[in-house]
Amino acid sequence: MPLGTVMSFWAVSVLFVLTPGAEWAYTISAGLRNRTVFPAVGGVLAGHLLATAAVAAGVAALLAGTPAVLTALTIAGAAYLVWLGAGMLAGSATPLEADPGADTGSWARQALTGLGVSGLNPKVFLLFLALLPQFVDDAEPWPAWVQILTLGLVHVANCAVVYLLVGTGARTVLRTRPSIAQTVTKVSGGAMALIGVVLIVEQVFGA
Repeated sequence: MPLGTVMSFWAVSVLFVLTPGAEWAYTISAGLRNRTVFPAVGGVLAGHLLATAAVAAGVAALLAGTPAVLTALTIAGAAYLVWLGAGMLAGSATPLEADPGADTGSWARQALTGLGVSGLNPKVFLLFLALLPQFVDDAEPWPAWVQILTLGLVHVANCAVVYLLVGTGARTVLRTRPSIAQTVTKVSGGAMALIGVVLIVEQVFGA
């Protein structure tokens, strides 16, 4: 696979990951509320790996050809974001204030939540359904599914670097400022809920 193609996709992926969205909001919240951000980020990465596998297996192409199913998945993902955001807004505890070493949930729960945030994120659908296939060349000696897996792993690596920096950075900078940390958590929750509402409105009334 040509290095130029990989680097071109890498650049697109970096811009994609650096655009704040639901995954940023969840990662920041996890960094402020938990002992470590690794379970949450691991869950987010798992969602991207599943999306990569789905594209490589042809499942994504099948979904793209079935608008009703894709719409249903998008609405489900948006509703999940609203639910998570509402939960963050309703939380009364100040992150890291009562017990800096405490977690708000088990590592498995944090990972599953991260998996849901990325696995049902319409933004991820856009990348893997609309953008990634454009970098696959049928004339290349590598099979299409190998090219897709390679590019998908490049994207996952970008996600790992950015989200770990975002989560640990938020924790490091804000852990000594509990009032600001609480505000950031509320803003993150509001952002997730707003993203979900906008997506639902677009799907219901935008068609």
